[in-house]
Amino acid sequence: MNRLSTTSSPYLLQHAGNPVEWYPWGEEAFERARREQKPIFLSIGYSTCHWCHVMAHESFEDPAIAELMNREFINVKVDREERPDVDRLYMSYVQGLTGSGGWPMSVWLTPELKPFFGGTYFPPEDRHGRGGFPSILSQIGQVWRENRENVEREAARSVALLQAGATADPRTLADPMTPLTRAADYFQRTFDEQWGGFGSSPKFPRPSVLFFLLRQARSGSMDYNGGLLRIVLNTLERMASGGIHDHLGGGFHRYSVDRAWHVPHFEKMLYDQAQLAMGYLEAFQVTGEESHAGVVRDILGYVQKEMTSPEGGFYSAEDADSLLRYGSEEHAEGAFFVWTKREIDSVLEQNAGEIFCRHYGIRPEGNVDPSSDPHGELTGKNVLMEQVTLRETAGVLGIPMEEVGASLKASREILFGIREKRPRPHRDDKILCAWNGLMISAFARAGASLGVQDYILSAERAASFLRSRLRNPDSGLLHRSWRDGRIVEAGFAEDYAFLIQGLLDLYEANFGIAWLKWATELQSIMDRLFWDDEEGGYFSSAEGDPHLLLRQKEDYDGAEPSANSVAALNLLRFSRLIGDSVAAEKASRIFDLSAPVLEGMPSSVPQLLVALGYSLSPGRQIVIAGLREAGDTISLIQYSREGFHPDQVTLLADCGEGQKWLAERVPSLLEMKPIQGNAVLYRCEEFTCSAPVTLSELESLRLLE
Repeated sequence: MNRLSTTSSPYLLQHAGNPVEWYPWGEEAFERARREQKPIFLSIGYSTCHWCHVMAHESFEDPAIAELMNREFINVKVDREERPDVDRLYMSYVQGLTGSGGWPMSVWLTPELKPFFGGTYFPPEDRHGRGGFPSILSQIGQVWRENRENVEREAARSVALLQAGATADPRTLADPMTPLTRAADYFQRTFDEQWGGFGSSPKFPRPSVLFFLLRQARSGSMDYNGGLLRIVLNTLERMASGGIHDHLGGGFHRYSVDRAWHVPHFEKMLYDQAQLAMGYLEAFQVTGEESHAGVVRDILGYVQKEMTSPEGGFYSAEDADSLLRYGSEEHAEGAFFVWTKREIDSVLEQNAGEIFCRHYGIRPEGNVDPSSDPHGELTGKNVLMEQVTLRETAGVLGIPMEEVGASLKASREILFGIREKRPRPHRDDKILCAWNGLMISAFARAGASLGVQDYILSAERAASFLRSRLRNPDSGLLHRSWRDGRIVEAGFAEDYAFLIQGLLDLYEANFGIAWLKWATELQSIMDRLFWDDEEGGYFSSAEGDPHLLLRQKEDYDGAEPSANSVAALNLLRFSRLIGDSVAAEKASRIFDLSAPVLEGMPSSVPQLLVALGYSLSPGRQIVIAGLREAGDTISLIQYSREGFHPDQVTLLADCGEGQKWLAERVPSLLEMKPIQGNAVLYRCEEFTCSAPVTLSELESLRLLE
């Protein structure tokens, strides 16, 4: 066992038995590199990464390759989920060098941690005129020994380019509406009319794009009943019917390798579940269609069953790969999820099997196109995908739609039970603060909108877990990761931003003032640790890490939104919840910092566009004055949650501690009280409020409408 055996990261532990003399990221490795004057080979990945597994089996488990690595380099492993700052820095280098990035990421560094060569996956032998991993290792080792001056010159140039790329050019946006309309136009042009989503393959969900388009559609600048709304709903419906959706166990896989959302990369990430649950919830709020609410329940049910720890925190991911059968060492991507037709025919009665196979496109030869399966792991297998609608299946078979729906439901339950007996994919059971913050948002928002108290309880349990296990009780600082009682790394900007968002959503779901108080405390800490007074915006990491060449600021909303994008919206919400004008000024400075990207490539920051659009809308508040548990108070709260109102915040003046704390920040809230014992609702803009209305008055107005 190498030095990774003492770590807690599931990814690092997967490599603890390699013949490679791995080190975790840290001074021990770097001191040895300086002492022996050897270059560092840095390998970055995560535990549920398919190609990370492939490179591990092909190269890192090979004794001859390991001997070469150990002789020529000091070898360092990093879990990108525990150290997003290290991953982001060297990913910037690899993307600049090669034009693309991904995991596993392979980077060669000087003993001073300056990068001079890199890439992603390297095969174990030379292929198609390209050097394999052993050839690359030998060549780099030789160049280091024989031409080190040029290597160090290249490394210095690389660091200079990284520093130049991190230099900001803050300026005020000429017209804040222009980035919104330009991005909306871009997504309209790249929309896939046939299959939903954007572009061709591979296809990623990227929910922040859908959040932006829904708000832009609602703004009145586009046709709300068509245009952008149609793009969002079509994309959500195509994903829900596709193979990227786990039709038996719930939740969504990472992405689709094909244009039609059919063949997924089978890993399941917590951040995808959280953001997609919020996306489908917003579609339900807009349309009232139960099918969208059904997908929300599907996702959250999966997370509660498979991704929730006994203490209430949420696990990080489930792997794409699994064993083919118990007792075998053979494994394959998707093995847990795919089916042969023979397997299905053997357990479903003939009529049920015919309905199921027609609806989900099951074929004797398998339904996976070879172009989507380069390694042949899915040959003869079927990925469940709703090929037609329920109505179309019923029409083709001449069976009532209700009967088809009941048959499919029963068949899914049977197949799910059988699937549960297969070897499960590996689960990455570390609990990440940032991703838990996203999941708290999803459960809190869904619980409030759908009226499911159990979802709100899940959000509360997770928030309580983070407060007790991932928060330093003395300083209030957050930690990044927890696993088996061990905490790892100081929190990064995204840990604070995502958790603050979750706490704001939790406050608006249950009006527990403690969550709003904690959110304000965390915002103060985030400002102290990460805020750049000179240029504005938040650095991803705090000052003081001697092993980080450069502090960066995120400016891309990809699979996860950037910390700055989420923080901008958090700050604006603080300004509307508690009248914090300083927070609003900070949000404005984030927009100034991001002006070059907002004006040059706004489609790269859809979550920041959500915040920008929010900043341009009126500062609306709904204040409900009434006892928290009173029936008319609850009814007014339910009324305030009807429909889709993303620019609105809701506060409860509960005649107790919560109202007192709020009134210390917004004095006018102190006077908002029930009238003659009846709860009342105030509609406000910038805390200038209309006359209060009672539940009975609202119901009378509804009758008039």
